[in-house]
Amino acid sequence: MKYLISGGGTGGHIFPAVSIANALKELDPEAEILFIGALGRMEMERVPQAGYKIIGLPVRGFNRAQPWKNVSVLIDLAKSIRQVKSIIRDFQPNVGVGVGGYASGAAMWAAANMGIPILLQEQNGFAGVTNEILKDKAAKICVAYEGMERFFPADKIILTGNPVRQNLTEGRKLTDDSRKTLLIIGGSLGARTINEAVKAALPQLAKSDIHVVWQTGKVYYESCKAAWEAAGQPANIECLDFLSDMPDRYANADLVISRAGASSISELCLLGKPAILVPSPNVAEDHQTHNAMALVNKDAAVLVRDAEAAEKLIPTALELIQDEAKLKSLHTNVLKLAQTDSAKRIAEEVIKLAKKQK
Repeated sequence: MKYLISGGGTGGHIFPAVSIANALKELDPEAEILFIGALGRMEMERVPQAGYKIIGLPVRGFNRAQPWKNVSVLIDLAKSIRQVKSIIRDFQPNVGVGVGGYASGAAMWAAANMGIPILLQEQNGFAGVTNEILKDKAAKICVAYEGMERFFPADKIILTGNPVRQNLTEGRKLTDDSRKTLLIIGGSLGARTINEAVKAALPQLAKSDIHVVWQTGKVYYESCKAAWEAAGQPANIECLDFLSDMPDRYANADLVISRAGASSISELCLLGKPAILVPSPNVAEDHQTHNAMALVNKDAAVLVRDAEAAEKLIPTALELIQDEAKLKSLHTNVLKLAQTDSAKRIAEEVIKLAKKQK
């Protein structure tokens, strides 16, 4: 069987794509897998690192602020679709898998129009533009949240959840620290609003009887470290740019502060972690707020809006981390939303389509 996988632009698209490819190889060791990405985007580096071949397209996103600049974008889109058609004629895939992003739109559009069945994976609680455009051409659509009938045909939807890092459940719980642990994560680049809220509250956090793990992200590390040093380098606060031991960090966290990206939400659900979610306002269709509300509406997380984070985030966290009943309730409720073996379940659907097509 031959599988064409496309998507990227962000880690939130690339990680599920690679996880699905890995699951396909486990289920079908003889499988041939080819990725299609966008030139200059991070998938062109990350996918080969994972051991897969990738071909880049000149496709780009539309300029919504200055629509008159989209003529060249449309020209590149047309070029990309022609290139994909040539790739498909050479590779002859049995199925196309689209996970969202610029390249996914061109690749899956071309595949569907050439009679190749396509499966889409939507990571968020709000349909991305690419997947919404492709929904009528898709044979199946794997989603991470309930209620996606608002965006996609109900008979095509399969609730699978999002693939998460395979080793996350292997974290070790430390037994020599009786303090509560607050884990603050902002992604690899960091989250400015969260970091500013922490910097402003360093005196409060330093006086508290909790252990704080503050992952600043590379972009903000120097300014955050300077603020931590100016506060006297409090011993109960770890200020780090990156966490290489996430399974252990998650295992030891009593409460997590996080953005509401699809991967983060899926990890919190799988691990049953009580969380305060601060959705990023700088994403398409405000999809992080939709992701967060899917949990908040089931009393499975607490929401602090980005605009209110400076004032409310740390006071909310300090109060919540001492509220045993609320922490237990959040743990119980978020665990109910977990989807396990997501990559394998998606791969199984892909293989079904491939066998049917063959």
